[in-house]
Amino acid sequence: MPTPLPPLTVFDVETTGLDPRKGHRIIEIAGVRIENGTMDETKTFVELVNPERDIPWEARQVNKITDEEVRGAAGIEEVLPKFLEFASGSILVAHNARFDMGFLSCEKEMCWGYLELPECLCTMLLSRALFPREFGHNLDMVSRRLHLTIPAARHRALPDVLLTAQALIKMIELGEIESMEDLQAICGVNVKTLR
Repeated sequence: MPTPLPPLTVFDVETTGLDPRKGHRIIEIAGVRIENGTMDETKTFVELVNPERDIPWEARQVNKITDEEVRGAAGIEEVLPKFLEFASGSILVAHNARFDMGFLSCEKEMCWGYLELPECLCTMLLSRALFPREFGHNLDMVSRRLHLTIPAARHRALPDVLLTAQALIKMIELGEIESMEDLQAICGVNVKTLR
């Protein structure tokens, strides 16, 4: 018997760079819940994170987050447990989930106690499965393909999350995906293989 789609938490992280194994850190986390196939914008999470290091110029050019903005923010040891509490009872979804989950996997080592990361699905993999002949599956390309409006504040966590959630809902409809098994088969990411 197929399992109906469970609640989903679409999330995104902004970071100081591209590789957490080279000391890059999360500087912003955002999420939004999708329940019963509908995005609930009243159920959002967004917090800046103090990376305890300077934000490189290259990262500031992309996400427009400054050292001054994160200086007074909480550290990852406070923000990540709060985010996981927000996401509890759901499955995580991200665009290019390997990147975002790679950061969560490394950053959870900074937290006191043991944190279990939920399963994560990837909208980039879903796009590749649904549009195998199309070139390019980054969030901008996928959004244009689905006729979604790209927000002016692109590359900040919450606008990116809301855009990804819209893309996910449209792709689920286009792919006529009705069960969790179908969604997992197309776009599942195994957390344990990310480190």
